[in-house]
Amino acid sequence: MQQSEKILFYFADPMCSWCWGFAPVFDAIKQTYGDRLKFSLIMGGLRPGTIETVTDEFRDEILHHWRDVHQRTNQIFKFEGAMPAGFVYDTEPPSRALVTVGELKPEVALSFFKALQVAFYAEQKDVTRKDTLSVIAGQHDVCQSEFIKRFESDEMRDKTEAHFHKARQFGVRGFPTLVLQTESDYQLITRGYQPFEEISAGIDFCLGTRA
Repeated sequence: MQQSEKILFYFADPMCSWCWGFAPVFDAIKQTYGDRLKFSLIMGGLRPGTIETVTDEFRDEILHHWRDVHQRTNQIFKFEGAMPAGFVYDTEPPSRALVTVGELKPEVALSFFKALQVAFYAEQKDVTRKDTLSVIAGQHDVCQSEFIKRFESDEMRDKTEAHFHKARQFGVRGFPTLVLQTESDYQLITRGYQPFEEISAGIDFCLGTRA
């Protein structure tokens, strides 16, 4: 890291509803601080490797969270028909897709992440499926055949696990989490959803620009 470089680490998961609720806030952060900060998106691993299909009880619990997020953030959710019978809430594949796109075309990683969220929450697409993920990658000018080749590789599986490990190293237990790395240390900006005004105040304080 260069002496003057500051990095905002965003620990998230494509299938985390509060991260979807946080999307407009993060857009505002990028717009406000894009000339002063670098952004590093780290996949936190919400439910990686899950193999059980969604039960009615679990679906009701998840939809309750979604409604809470919708009520607080006004983000769009498609509730009816969500997580149909047989759906497996495995967050590893979309996380690995993000890591793969980050390797192939890092400049679109943040927009690809948001596209995964839109696809899952607003369009009810199954972002645990390889074919769905490859189409979204293609929409970001990533070669789909190359994406699939890299996505299925052991290298990308290992690099995705490295993301999860980094989140654990930072003590991240919930999403969204923001950590600001300055020249000298790391500062926790938020653990969980907060509106932009509160996030901005924390960032400004750490940057020494708060009035």
